[in-house]
Amino acid sequence: MKEKMPEFEIKRSSRKTLSIEITREAKVLVRAPQRIKRDAIDAFVLKNKAWIYEHIKKMEEKNAREAVDDAKKAELTALAKLIIPKKVESFAKIIRVKPTSVKITSAKTRFGSCSGKNALCFSYRVMLYPKKAIDYVIIHELCHILHHNHSKEFWNEVEKYMPDYKTAENLLKS
Repeated sequence: MKEKMPEFEIKRSSRKTLSIEITREAKVLVRAPQRIKRDAIDAFVLKNKAWIYEHIKKMEEKNAREAVDDAKKAELTALAKLIIPKKVESFAKIIRVKPTSVKITSAKTRFGSCSGKNALCFSYRVMLYPKKAIDYVIIHELCHILHHNHSKEFWNEVEKYMPDYKTAENLLKS
């Protein structure tokens, strides 16, 4: 009997290696080199079947946790507008930076962002996570005012203000 193959989409490009991505919609995307044969792709997917199903489940759980109706969205947005600007102001004084603005958005793929002009945006969805995770996102974005990248210097800066930032980062991933 042949093993059950997870359903997947193939995206071919000029890359040299195969990779598997579980999309935000909990779909399987295989990135593949142009010339690789379908049999090799199928074998790669089968070999990684356990990993695929585990990560599909995690993404579905994350989507269920983050799914909010309009009333909950309004409640979380109001809470974010109440809490995040105050925390930004407090941490900005400690880090000695000054964001040009602070906005609350409904972004789905990132919890925060810092523009080239030092304007900060935070998704209301971050309010679904523990206080430590919220603080981490704020510190992370404020540190981008000093370093507009993810260089070693940037991470050193984050660690200076939150030594256990990796624990907080894991809260956002779990």
